[in-house]
Amino acid sequence: MKATEPLTPTRDRRQRKARQTRNALASAAMELILERGLAATTVEAIAERADVARRTFSRYFVGKEDAALDFVRGDGDRINALLRARPAGEPPLLAYRRAVRAWLADQESPAHHLRPRMRRLLTLVDAEPALFAAYERIRVDAQEESIRILAERLGTDDAGDMRPAVVVDAAAGVLTAALRVWARGGEEHDSGAADLAALVERAYDALISEAATAAAEPSSEE
Repeated sequence: MKATEPLTPTRDRRQRKARQTRNALASAAMELILERGLAATTVEAIAERADVARRTFSRYFVGKEDAALDFVRGDGDRINALLRARPAGEPPLLAYRRAVRAWLADQESPAHHLRPRMRRLLTLVDAEPALFAAYERIRVDAQEESIRILAERLGTDDAGDMRPAVVVDAAAGVLTAALRVWARGGEEHDSGAADLAALVERAYDALISEAATAAAEPSSEE
C-alpha cells in the first residue's frame, strides 16, 4: 500500500501555489466573461490574464465555464464539510439548514455572495446555456456528496432509502431559489451577507410551513 506523503514545508508551498494558481484562473475567467461575454472569452485569454501558460489551465479546468464557476464547487465543498461536522443526533433537514447558515456566516472562508459582481454572474448563469449546464453539473456533484453524508448519519443505504435524497433535493432547492431571488435584486440593492442570509432563512421557513400544511391534509381526497 502506498504511504501517504507527509506534510512538509515543500509540499505545503506546492499546495499553496496550486491554490493560488487555481484561484487566479477562476477569477480571470469570471472577470473576462463579465467584461466580454461568454462567447468572446477564450481559454487563452483567461490564461494570459492569470499570467500562466495555456497548458496550465487544462491542469485545473475542463473549460472556461467550469473555471468561472469554480466558486460554486468551493462553496459546495464548504457546505458539505459543515454538514459532516453537525451533531450526529440532529435531524437531516435541520443539519443541512444549519450547515448552510454556518457557511453564510463564516468570515474566514467567505461564501461567494460576498465577492464583487456575483449577482451579475449568477444572473448570467440563467441566460447562458453553457454556463447553466456547468453550474448544474457542479451543483449535482455537491448534492450527491450531501446525500452520502446524510445516509451515513442515518446509518442507511442512499441507494435504497429515499430520505437522504429527498432532504438534500429539498434543502438545496431552497438555497438555489434564495440565490436566484438574491441575484435578481441587482447590484444596486446589494447588502451583502445579511441580505442573502435573511432570504435563505425565509426560504427554509417557507419550505417547513408548506410541508406542515401538506402533512395536515388528508392523504387522499374525499
